[in-house]
Amino acid sequence: MTLVAAPPAPGTLATLRAQFPDAAGYLAACTVGLPTAGTRAAVAADLARRPDVAEYSRAVDASRAHFAHLVGVSPDRVAIGSQTSVQVAMLAASVPDGAEVLVPEHEFSSLVLPFVHAGRGIRVRTAPLARLAEEIRSGTALVAFSLVQSASGEVADLDAIVAAAARFGARTVCDATQAVGWMPVSAASVDALLCHAYKWLCCPRGVAFLTVRAEYARVLVPVQAGWYAGDDPWTSCYGGDADLAGCARRFDVSPAWQAFVGAEPALAAFAAADIAEVHSWTTQLAAAFRSRMNLPEPVRASAIVTWPDADGCDLARLTAAGITASGRNGSARVAFHVFNDAADVDRAAAALGR
Repeated sequence: MTLVAAPPAPGTLATLRAQFPDAAGYLAACTVGLPTAGTRAAVAADLARRPDVAEYSRAVDASRAHFAHLVGVSPDRVAIGSQTSVQVAMLAASVPDGAEVLVPEHEFSSLVLPFVHAGRGIRVRTAPLARLAEEIRSGTALVAFSLVQSASGEVADLDAIVAAAARFGARTVCDATQAVGWMPVSAASVDALLCHAYKWLCCPRGVAFLTVRAEYARVLVPVQAGWYAGDDPWTSCYGGDADLAGCARRFDVSPAWQAFVGAEPALAAFAAADIAEVHSWTTQLAAAFRSRMNLPEPVRASAIVTWPDADGCDLARLTAAGITASGRNGSARVAFHVFNDAADVDRAAAALGR
């Protein structure tokens, strides 16, 4: 199976924005992204023809290559899946018995629960995200954290966490689901990076990626191996003597074919974009909204804005004004993506009387 795809043709911010012709008032990319025009066309075309397994395989290979490009690794370091929690569970299965796993407070549960319920005496300890690097200690086997926190939009100090983990020999597992698509992300500095692509990458739900360092891959047990993890999936469909792939594909699970058909054009569009330009666009919109709301700027720029809303009144005001937003952990939450603009800032601020 080929893992190489031609790099996407360079695109501009305007080219990427043109993929979203009807996005006014949608401030919920942190919950679920809007489908691109390319996704809509690809899914419609697939439904209009007989199932084409060769095309499904092409879409999977291309999607893998696009994601690899987005996070700066080679495609042979990328495994495909359908849910991040399932991929985390595979990582948890290889944590040593009795080991300590460190996670941030209020971390998204899909990154935490697989370690909590792994058994074998594994201990999960929490610390504030801002102090996570300081909390890594001798005996910490693995640090699992989201690059951008779902509940708050806080961006982790990746460099500090990675440096501290290296001093103590701890593995690093980074969930970049809330980051890839609006900010530059490199998987090269962590042992494993996870991403479900249905949020900021605007893919159909059911398309997830896991990157692993080659050295880390050697100690991971492919407990979820199936036919698609075989060196040649189409000759690995029967029996138990198939050879697993010699790269990260050994951690693949059988793909949700139609989801990848829709994902490939979306991933191609983001891979072709200048993500630094997307980062500037999204964080400037978020900053403008914070200014209207008299909210402080975060230490590291974020496209997600949250503020206390325990009774849900602000979320209700946004909803009444036709704005799609969300509420998490006692706060209202809005997200500014490439398809948003200054009119969305004005619309949301006006709905909140600002």
